[in-house]
This record gives sequence, structure tokens and C-alpha cells, in this order.
Amino acid sequence: MKIDPAERRRLLELARASLSHGLSSGRALPVVLPEWPAHLCEPAASFVTLRRVDQLLGCIGSLEACRPLVQDIAENAYAASARDPRFAPLRSAELAEAVVEISVLTPPQALSVASERELLAQLQPGVDGLILEWQGRRSTFLPTVWRQLPRPSDFLGRLRLKAGLKAEFWASGMTFYRYQTISFREESMPRGQARAEAPS
Repeated sequence: MKIDPAERRRLLELARASLSHGLSSGRALPVVLPEWPAHLCEPAASFVTLRRVDQLLGCIGSLEACRPLVQDIAENAYAASARDPRFAPLRSAELAEAVVEISVLTPPQALSVASERELLAQLQPGVDGLILEWQGRRSTFLPTVWRQLPRPSDFLGRLRLKAGLKAEFWASGMTFYRYQTISFREESMPRGQARAEAPS
């Protein structure tokens, strides 16, 4: 999916509007699909991340393309502010300071690996997101997490911890999927003047 700069700005405005709507109504902003370009109404998976400077305030998303992209973004924006179990729901002042980042996922690709060494050799730092599944446990890291964990071994270790496993855990039944993202975010500037920029 291609998303041009004007569409990125509009999607960021949608996420911001859903945050405001959720604060007053307790639910995501309803999306009127005919008002959007057809390709942005195709089923797609996304994550919405809220940050204040380098502090994570919330991050919620979808790994499967199960609803129109614009609806997925609106729902995930509200959920990131109110339903991330790691954080208390954000208040109005916190939302005003938050920077919104959207990541649109490519379809996950299963990795055929027999060892941790093979897995680490296939990962592309800074490019790949990774999904881990094992006996009902599931966790993922977006490609943006490479900024904090640039070493593949650390990236994988923390992903296993996120799944409730030991950092060095390995079992033959583990499955892994990688994906890439189209990611863009608001700049840190007063609301109403937001412009889309690609994450560094």
C-alpha cells in the first residue's frame, strides 16, 4: 500500500480526532468510509503509538488485516490512550502533549528457522518487525523498537520477555513471523500545526 504525504497527514488527523472523541465519549471516532480513498479503506493492520518526548504513553495495534485501515487506525488510537494495560488512561493534558505515530503493517511472513542463530541471521535490524508465538503466548515488536534495541540478540531477548518467557528461552515449537511497516508521526509542535514525518 502506498500512502502519500497528504494522506499521511490526514490519517494522523484522524488518529488525533479519535483521541479527542474518545476522551469525551469513551469510544473511538466513527469513520465514514465513503469520505476516504478506496485504498485506505482496504483491510490492513496498524499500530498507533503515543509518546511524550521519549516516554511511551500507550501503544495498541492489530497484527491481522481484519477491518478497513482508516477504521483500524481510529480504533487503535483510542485504545492506545485508554486501553493499554501497562498504563492508566491518559488525561486531557497528557493527550495534548502526546505525539502520535502510526505504523501500517505489511502481511506477516513466516520464518523457517531451526535455531536462534538462523533466526538472528534472517532479521534485518531497523527494518523488520517480529512476531513470536509459542503455546498460546504471542508478542511483537515493531521495527521502531530497533532504536532502543539495535542488537538482534537483545531485540529477540526482550521480545521473549514480553511474551512471559525467559530472555534466552528456545523451543522447537516456537514460530516467528516478520513484517515491515510504513511509519509516520506528528512532529513535536503545537496541535493544529502537525505535519507528517518519517521516523528516524
